[in-house]
Amino acid sequence: MAKPARRTPDQERGPVSARAAAPARALAPDLDRLIHERVRLGIASALAAGGPLGFTELRDLLGTTDGNLSVHARKLEDAGYIDCEKSFAGRTPRTEYRLTKDGRRALERYLAHMEALIDAVRVSGV
Repeated sequence: MAKPARRTPDQERGPVSARAAAPARALAPDLDRLIHERVRLGIASALAAGGPLGFTELRDLLGTTDGNLSVHARKLEDAGYIDCEKSFAGRTPRTEYRLTKDGRRALERYLAHMEALIDAVRVSGV
């Protein structure tokens, strides 16, 4: 009968992703799920970096559909993270979004949290 192969130190500690996930899991529950979603993070980031943006500019920048942008912008607006101002330029409707102070604080907290997760993974030796 063949002798079983000897396990390497990495095999004994478990997969790298499992080891890296331990410290990250401790930080993950506090993640702001409202901002974490890709389109909402894109909206908040674009508004933080570029100031007020119109609906069409934001839609084109994020490469999303009208309906998708509307739904995600409404969630951020309901949370008080963005303001939406509707007006007309002649007969053409114009929708403009801007990040609120609460939205900026939420984005800064989210980014700090993500940086902490990245640091935790790096410290774990991945």
